Amino acid sequence: MEAAARSAAGPAASAGLPRPRGKAAASADVPPTADPGRARARDGAAARNAAGAEQPRAREEGEGPAGEGDGPARGGKGAARDGAAARNAARAHRVRGEDTGHGAVPRARGEGGAGDGDDTTRRLADADAPRPRGEGGDTAGDGKGGTTGGEVSAARREGDRLRFVGAATRRIARGIDLDEIVLGLCRATVPTFSDAILVYLRDPLPVGDERPVGPVVLRLRRTDRLRPIDDLGTVEGAGAAGAAGELDFSQLPLLGPQGDLPAAELCEIRSGGPLAEVLRGVRPVFGSAAGAKEALAELLGSEHPVPRGNRAVLAPLRGRRRVIGAAVFLRSPERPAFEQNDLLVAAQLATHTALGIDKAVLYGREAYIADELQRTMLPDSLPQPTGVRLASRYLPAAETARVGGDWYDAIPLPGSRVALVVGDVMGHSMTSAAIMGQLRTTAQTLAQLDLPPAEVLHHLDEQAQRLGSDRMATCLYAVYDPVSHRITIANAGHPPPVLLHLGGRAEVLRVPPGAPIGVGGVDFEAVELDAPAGATLLLYTDGLVESRLRDVWTGIELLRERLATTAQLTGLDHPPPLEALCDDVLDMLGPGDRDDDIALLAARFDGIAPSDVAYWFLDPEETAPGRARRFARRALTRWGLEELSDSLELLVSEVVTNAVRYAERPVTLRLLRTDVLRCEVGDDSPQLPRQRRARDTDEGGRGLFLVNRMARRWGATRLSSGKVVWFELPLPGPHERR
Repeated sequence: MEAAARSAAGPAASAGLPRPRGKAAASADVPPTADPGRARARDGAAARNAAGAEQPRAREEGEGPAGEGDGPARGGKGAARDGAAARNAARAHRVRGEDTGHGAVPRARGEGGAGDGDDTTRRLADADAPRPRGEGGDTAGDGKGGTTGGEVSAARREGDRLRFVGAATRRIARGIDLDEIVLGLCRATVPTFSDAILVYLRDPLPVGDERPVGPVVLRLRRTDRLRPIDDLGTVEGAGAAGAAGELDFSQLPLLGPQGDLPAAELCEIRSGGPLAEVLRGVRPVFGSAAGAKEALAELLGSEHPVPRGNRAVLAPLRGRRRVIGAAVFLRSPERPAFEQNDLLVAAQLATHTALGIDKAVLYGREAYIADELQRTMLPDSLPQPTGVRLASRYLPAAETARVGGDWYDAIPLPGSRVALVVGDVMGHSMTSAAIMGQLRTTAQTLAQLDLPPAEVLHHLDEQAQRLGSDRMATCLYAVYDPVSHRITIANAGHPPPVLLHLGGRAEVLRVPPGAPIGVGGVDFEAVELDAPAGATLLLYTDGLVESRLRDVWTGIELLRERLATTAQLTGLDHPPPLEALCDDVLDMLGPGDRDDDIALLAARFDGIAPSDVAYWFLDPEETAPGRARRFARRALTRWGLEELSDSLELLVSEVVTNAVRYAERPVTLRLLRTDVLRCEVGDDSPQLPRQRRARDTDEGGRGLFLVNRMARRWGATRLSSGKVVWFELPLPGPHERR
């Protein structure tokens, strides 16, 4: 038993357990004896037992090759068991030391750490903190002979550092926009790598190959720090740090969602100054390096003292072309200073951050261009034609790609009519948006020629074939006449429109589907339907009714039911508000229904009552202007608008006289009373009149000058069978538009 106790003492001491130090203490373990030879024999047996117990420990922990040593001596089994217990106790002691996190700052997962590297970051923070001797894997005793535990701890620290860099760069790379990337850098480094960080970026940030004009200015984009950092968060700690000349972390400005200061700080880089030299060198430097202290003072400002020693790292942020900013990593006096290997870590973080910022800036510019392109392709505002009210909505397929091939349009036509157009180009990319813009321009040009809806689709089909063999689109073209209360619709492979009647009944209109635009060689058919006053026509693209979760006809049925339900909620005697109706229709979209762009155009038919319309045919004779004046006077008397007789007779006479001069067929004269008084004169001559300044000797050329001076608005539109010249006069008194 005595020999076993002595043999167990050897491996227990080798495992790092506490033991008395010095020769006297060591000799106290052996009882005195009168026979020196027997004492030497006992000592030799104990040494051999200790060596035999040490070999499996070394093989298990990787501190020595297998097969070395003299093998176990007498009593080796008991010594091995006691040595294993001692080693387990030492290993548990080290594990407890790691778990307690000496020097590490407790932090919840996902709150500023490296995300998927929380365990690694805790171990890296433990490695940077001071440790009592023997807790970090150091071999207890005098350390003579064999591999020390300090080398193992250093290797583990380097491995943790590499794992931290991987986790931090992954978090930075997850960011899409500028703020997410900068936030990822701050949250990945505080408190694992530093106690505080300041990120400066150029203002404005250069994009691509752009060369900045003017002085280089750095703006403090974001800061992050521990709150508090040990004793520096307290008033006493902050005062002590300031008195010692250290940087007061508690006074660092915070920018961002948790920021204390709403404004950013600026720093203009002086050409040839210390900061410019450090940024030109690109490599991270310690704050105590030559020129770096002056650079930090220039960057941080006089209100923030520069930390002493290697407690600050200034890392330039260089993109693909040039330096775009700088990051400053800071450590408090309660924590070990930065090491030489930490400069490599700072370089990796700065490189990934700068490249991510470069990509974010380029992506932001592309998204801005695409968004502007889409906005210019779609109408800024809808017209307000007579007898119809309009509302529209457009939703891109995704917020990150606000371009697509869907479009809508409302085009005023002669005779107070209006053309309603909704189209969908295949795909939702920049190319689709460009093709959509060309088709929309073509549709506007064809509409101004007052072509029938089927002819408009035919010409659009030819235009799509000229643009390319794979340029396909669907389109629905409708023309509404508020006087006749009729609508003519032609379809080119588009979902059918839905008509919501005044009583709350929603009807899917039966329109021949036709083939998509771009197929070629296909005839299009138009149908003419009733458009009663108070009804609402809904034109839409397939993104509203079709998705991965439902087919198009199921979506159309859901849309019809949604419209009927909305109409019943608002009452059966009046239609629902148009803008609210559009919003309610879009609310039917579920989370998985945004697979495509959505264009929506709603038209509320008010119409023009027959009692507010006066229409005549005039033969192209010299007496036509006189007859036109008499007809206009009678209509004004019937409407109680005698105050406009003089102005209307003068303008009607001038316009009809010009029409009779060139017409060969009967001239049409129509008066419409709505919120204004509108006069339309049509003839079969395609030549449009132009206003010009008449000389004193000219007999004519003054008619349009009078129309321009006296009318509220006027214009001329070419038709397939001639032209229409129109003008508007404001109604007097209570009839006038407010």
